[in-house]
Amino acid sequence: MALTDTFPGLVARETSSTRFDFLVPGARCAACMGKIERGLMDLPRVASARVNLTNRKLSVEVQRPGPDAQTLIQALARLGYPATPFDPGEAAAAHDAEGRALILAMAVAAFGAMNAMMFSVPLWAGLFGQELGPATRTLMMWFSGIVGAPCALFAGRPFFRSAWRSLRAGRANMDVPISVGVLLTLAISLSETILRGRDAYFDAAVSLLFLLLIGRWLDHQLRARAHSAAADLLALQATVATRLDAHDHPVETPIKAIAAGDRLIVRPGDRIPVDCRVTSGASDIDNSLLTGESAAIRVGPGQVCRAGALSLSGLLRVTALARAEDSALAAIARLVEAGGQAKSRYVRLADKAAVVYVPVVHTLAALTFAGGWALGLGPREALIRAVAVLIITCPCALGLAVPAVQITASARLFRKGVLVKSGAALERLAEVTHVIFDKTGVLTEGRPRLIDPVEALVEMAAPLARASRHPLSRALASEAGDGPIADGITEHHGEGVEGIIDGRRARLGRASFLGLAGERHGETELWFGFDGDKRYRFRFSDRVRPDAAATIRALKARGLTVEILSGDVPDAVKSVADAVGIADWQGAVLPADKLAAVEARSRSGSRVLMVGDGLNDTAALAGAHAAMAPGTALDASQNAADLVFTGDGLMAVTEALDVARSARKRALENFGFAALYNAVAAPAAMLGLVNPFIAALAMSGSSLVVTLNALRTGRAR
Repeated sequence: MALTDTFPGLVARETSSTRFDFLVPGARCAACMGKIERGLMDLPRVASARVNLTNRKLSVEVQRPGPDAQTLIQALARLGYPATPFDPGEAAAAHDAEGRALILAMAVAAFGAMNAMMFSVPLWAGLFGQELGPATRTLMMWFSGIVGAPCALFAGRPFFRSAWRSLRAGRANMDVPISVGVLLTLAISLSETILRGRDAYFDAAVSLLFLLLIGRWLDHQLRARAHSAAADLLALQATVATRLDAHDHPVETPIKAIAAGDRLIVRPGDRIPVDCRVTSGASDIDNSLLTGESAAIRVGPGQVCRAGALSLSGLLRVTALARAEDSALAAIARLVEAGGQAKSRYVRLADKAAVVYVPVVHTLAALTFAGGWALGLGPREALIRAVAVLIITCPCALGLAVPAVQITASARLFRKGVLVKSGAALERLAEVTHVIFDKTGVLTEGRPRLIDPVEALVEMAAPLARASRHPLSRALASEAGDGPIADGITEHHGEGVEGIIDGRRARLGRASFLGLAGERHGETELWFGFDGDKRYRFRFSDRVRPDAAATIRALKARGLTVEILSGDVPDAVKSVADAVGIADWQGAVLPADKLAAVEARSRSGSRVLMVGDGLNDTAALAGAHAAMAPGTALDASQNAADLVFTGDGLMAVTEALDVARSARKRALENFGFAALYNAVAAPAAMLGLVNPFIAALAMSGSSLVVTLNALRTGRAR
């Protein structure tokens, strides 16, 4: 049997193309993503180009023969995005450096705003009849400039760099009007100070930057929560494998050195290092992380095992079928990463608004300056009005509209036991129309439990159960609690365990192991008995979460459709589906099939929420419109998900949906307020009714209103 027969669609690799991965620190928004991808796709022999905004990773697929890495880097430089070969450590270091730079800039802006105000307040006190003398006013203006101007220039570097990079690439982002407004404000203030004018606005410039940096830092913090699941998936792969040399001597070999055809040994308790075929030996294999199946699977000669599975009992001799990077586990990791990149294509409302905002604001400022001068104002007064337009229409409220809501919603969900890892996750969650649940560990508790335990029988079999590593034996031992272990323990790989209890030989395991030809009755089971005595059966089940049925009803009441996709056997899936009230279900579903189902639902117009916990769910989690995982899930699954809920309850899914919908409503209200504010404030500035300082106060007030409205997110209705 070929590996592709066992795990279809996951292990085939394109041999006629080469993939390059680059770190592009300047990729920040959907516009950046589009420009980079379109620019590279215009190059000959480039098959695909995809940007992941979470880790700033660009993956380029080039058909052979085609451009080399240096050619691609030069093309990116011409687009205005310097790049280097991708290194996870370098990407993490760049992300941390950006966070430190934002914190430092924010601290400098806060210092500059407070201390510049100390000198500017006496100037504005003249509004209340406490006019200062000309010499004192000039001195205060110089002090305000000495403190405020350097702080503004330093704190504004994130915006200045972004604006310059954008302009060099032939476009204008939201940082361009911010940079122009700040620099013009500083220039006018310096001119007024030198010429002994009446007003200076150093405090307004640095205060503006402080508020904008808060929004930038909040967005950075939200993005920092999104980790790469692919690395966690590959961490499940053994780093070292035991390879047999030409003389059948075992040699510890790095996993990267294993090639197809190598002979390996897998000991009990080890993970399968690569996709392989068993040549001799037998063992129980725990595939729960790969397929979601709750029961171990018996494998023997001729059968295929997948990388990442756990060998529970016997010693296996296997032949490698693929390299580590070609394994099914690595293929799932690539699917997860591809899903994360596709998810990054979500364009936030603020980015969409920026497309209209930037040219409109620049046009208004230019018209204000030209119109004021044409109507008889001097160039100084016309320029002050134009600067006031740039400041009062600054996208501070627009920039805070989404991050403020996301932070508030994240905090409320945290108190409900739901961790939000991605800033855009709540926006996507609010849009879902269809929910797909995994069974084991999601709708159920993920732990086999003894059905109708008889205390006397449990105590009788417990000494053997405590000596076994089998999941069902551990469940039986857990039911019994601490106690003695049988003597003379012998574990028969894939069959059961035997030993001496109170001087009598006893066995615990499969029915055949105890000499029974009994058939399974649809339940996972163990048999126990003493030699020559009666046999007893222990039945196990994975209990449905107590609030699973209520959660399903609540989701349906909110207009969502629900289904189950599980890797477990169909009978077990049907039992759970009937218990929770889900009519649409499938069992024995492979990881690639789950992802295909998610993509099919998406193509049909549904926005899918995937809720899963196993390794077999990670690709579907990454490819879904939104994704959630329980706190008991595998680390890779949690990292592939947008939200993680803790505790034993499933109602957290419904609560997260409610908060997400509330957050979307608040964000839209904030955008509506920002639009109304600009519709009123811009004409006022154009008519000269406000100066740059009042413009900065108005802009700050609009930010405060947006923040206070965000605090209403997720409140009980």
